[in-house]
Amino acid sequence: MAKKATKAYRNPLFLGSSDARTIRILSEYLEPAARFRKYNIKDTVVFYGSARVIEGETARKRYDLWKVRYQEEPTEAHLKELKLAEIRLKMSRFYDDSRELARLLTRWSVSLENSHRRFLVCSGGGPGVMEAMNRGASDVPGGKSIGLNISIPMEQESNSYITPELNFEFHYFFMRKFWFVYLAKALVIFPGGFGTMDELWEVLTLLQTGKIQKQMPVVLYGADYWKNVINFQYMVDHMVIDEDDLSLFHITDTPQDAFEYLRDKLTEAFL
Repeated sequence: MAKKATKAYRNPLFLGSSDARTIRILSEYLEPAARFRKYNIKDTVVFYGSARVIEGETARKRYDLWKVRYQEEPTEAHLKELKLAEIRLKMSRFYDDSRELARLLTRWSVSLENSHRRFLVCSGGGPGVMEAMNRGASDVPGGKSIGLNISIPMEQESNSYITPELNFEFHYFFMRKFWFVYLAKALVIFPGGFGTMDELWEVLTLLQTGKIQKQMPVVLYGADYWKNVINFQYMVDHMVIDEDDLSLFHITDTPQDAFEYLRDKLTEAFL
């Protein structure tokens, strides 16, 4: 008797092949859609930001350690480590502020439990600013948060603060980006590198061109960082963007100001 053939949808060699790429892409659309529908997730506030920042308490301990080592043995190597520790300490406030802002938004979200709006906070699922955001949501009794993680060679494993049933793992960046924007009613962009910049520019482009037609307030968090990294006024002066394009985002420097801005904008548009 001939060996029974394997059905195509149960064949891992086929499903992992280039011929089945379309199936894998569809899976990263359909499976999250089914899960979001199951848990009635319609509205999110998305946080972008660096995976490399650490919490303030840890950063302070590392800085103090290298300061003592340098005082005991003032070598070039110790001086270099001390300077790096100083930068990490400076940047650590964005971890702490992300956590606090997520806590404020989640506390507000929980208060809307009987509303048709929920505004769950959503991160990229990894460490740094993302971990801090999910952690801030978990600080609130009954708080839930989403993590849209991406499989990449470095940095990124799902953090432990994501609500388990809302923890997602993506292979394709563009499908992950779709889910970031599709459910988002607001975005907060903390300081970050290439990935954060990529996400920022895509969202601003979609808003500028009207491809995103819903109201979507965008907060750039960390005034000093953004003003040094991107000279928006220079872009206006050289006529590559319009003055009105500067209204696509709001720059802020405190969790309370960011929260109040987002709460007021979301209330005005959706509640």
